[in-house]
Amino acid sequence: MITVVGIGADGWDGLPEASRQALRTAEVVMGASRQLDLLPAEAYAPSERVVWPSPLLPELPGLLERYAGRATCVLASGDPMFYGIGATLVRLLGAERVRVLPHVSSLSLACARLGWPVEQVDVVSLVGRPLSALNAAVLPGRRLVVLGAGLDAPARVAGLLAERGYGPSVMTVLGDLGSATESALRGTAGEWSGPAPSALHVIAVECAAAPDTRPRARVPGLPDDAFEHDGQLTKREVRAVSLSRLAPLPGELLWDVGAGAGSIAIEWMRSHPACAAVAVESHTDRAAAIRRNADTLGVPGLRVVEGRAPIALDGLPTPDAVFVGGGLTADGLLERCWSALRPGGRLVANAVTLESEALITSWYGRLGGDLVRVAVQRASPVGSFTAWRPAMPVTVWTLTKETTL
Repeated sequence: MITVVGIGADGWDGLPEASRQALRTAEVVMGASRQLDLLPAEAYAPSERVVWPSPLLPELPGLLERYAGRATCVLASGDPMFYGIGATLVRLLGAERVRVLPHVSSLSLACARLGWPVEQVDVVSLVGRPLSALNAAVLPGRRLVVLGAGLDAPARVAGLLAERGYGPSVMTVLGDLGSATESALRGTAGEWSGPAPSALHVIAVECAAAPDTRPRARVPGLPDDAFEHDGQLTKREVRAVSLSRLAPLPGELLWDVGAGAGSIAIEWMRSHPACAAVAVESHTDRAAAIRRNADTLGVPGLRVVEGRAPIALDGLPTPDAVFVGGGLTADGLLERCWSALRPGGRLVANAVTLESEALITSWYGRLGGDLVRVAVQRASPVGSFTAWRPAMPVTVWTLTKETTL
């Protein structure tokens, strides 16, 4: 059993008795040098002190094995289950072998200082993650707590906000929360300059958009110009219909096959932070555009596989849903996608050409499902008048997997 003890910037004085007792009786105490230095010598005098190696994650399994069988305490900043080492240890060892004694999290402390209800705040961690992860959370009126990485994190966050049209957003950088040296810096993103006051800081943001800024809603159906594309894009109205049939649920995985600009995969992931997707695209330039679109729209975790399906699908994790938007007539593609789906998974295939429509009509005849045709017309100038110009109709086939082929 490993005991994970959350500790704040106030060190030993801020620990409850249960956490103190766990440290007093431990044979081994592990943690970062900064955390270990917060403990008085008598707290773990009979213990062996182990400083985390760097990088930690590759070495952690071997380190745990080396001290297996000894009463071990692991120090963690604040709440160990809030973007902390506690979650990693549970994943490696199982919940039954990890005891967690939490401290107050940096999120709770920040909200307490600012008077923000915790449940009304969105949290974005930039620790080990790209700055673009912030893009999906930036919306007018939202309050964000950003976990920074590096003294330059506030300046980088401010730069992203200003570039996105959120320069009026008020930023409060809170350093060394809970300690005697706690500090707060406040300003707007558009005028921000200078580093964080401490390496231990969080960035609180009250998002405010400039008057000419167009917010990007989380509901599927972003404008087509939100994506970089060469014309190979599932258009806005058809995209919204297709995603409604894919029906993303938190934690599910999508295959976007023949991804084009990656719009289906990106909007799938934007529907919930726990949603994941793999975009499969055979054209190198389009694959590069997908990566840029994913960064711009705040889902840098999108996995892009460059290759031609169905061969490119080999070795991918089992999907909960599959969207086929391109290459539908490739030999064996539908069979491969259908067989890969989990029970209860959804397959959605879009057809524009007669050949691809004939294929899904044949499958519909054998397996059923839902078959609809979406026809969109847009108003467009004709001389001094306005008329409807029809887009190419798209046939959308949806099938939920109950049994295998």
